[in-house]
Amino acid sequence: MNETYTLHVAGLTRELKKVRVAPNLRIASFVMLGDTRLIERCADALYEEIKKLGTIEMLVCPEAKGIPLTHALAVRMGVDYVVARKSVKGYMEHPIIAEVKSITTTEKQIIVIDEFDAAKLSGKRVCVVDDVVSTGGSLRSLEEVLAKTGCTVVSKVAVLLEEGGYSKDDLIYLERLPVFKDQ
Repeated sequence: MNETYTLHVAGLTRELKKVRVAPNLRIASFVMLGDTRLIERCADALYEEIKKLGTIEMLVCPEAKGIPLTHALAVRMGVDYVVARKSVKGYMEHPIIAEVKSITTTEKQIIVIDEFDAAKLSGKRVCVVDDVVSTGGSLRSLEEVLAKTGCTVVSKVAVLLEEGGYSKDDLIYLERLPVFKDQ
């Protein structure tokens, strides 16, 4: 059985370990954290697509693997970004919360934006950034939270779209990532 998947993205090649996420389902585990060259190349490629969308005033990403990519895009675009947290922190007053179920986690999670970040987003044209979109559960929950901030989600971008999950055509992505079903 092949235990890795060879990914070609943004002119680079990476070997991804296949990991079991359900009894008959494995995914190729894509982790950008710490891979500076990959982050920079993907940011360059996504930036070229984002430029076509007109004015984007702010970026938003869910915690945590997409943070370095979001930062790299923010530098290229000259904008700031907000990180939606996955738990309520002690410093948060009046947090905006939505529940999310992700393919890569066993328990339900939450997406949280605090009052301070919500104020920064209010009235802004926003692009949501993530590393991988699978079922779209995290995106939907984040959009639910963002709808309460008064911003307008102009676009959604990701490095990879995992096959068999999210099916809307409103996502800009660089490559597809297969899933592996056991026989």
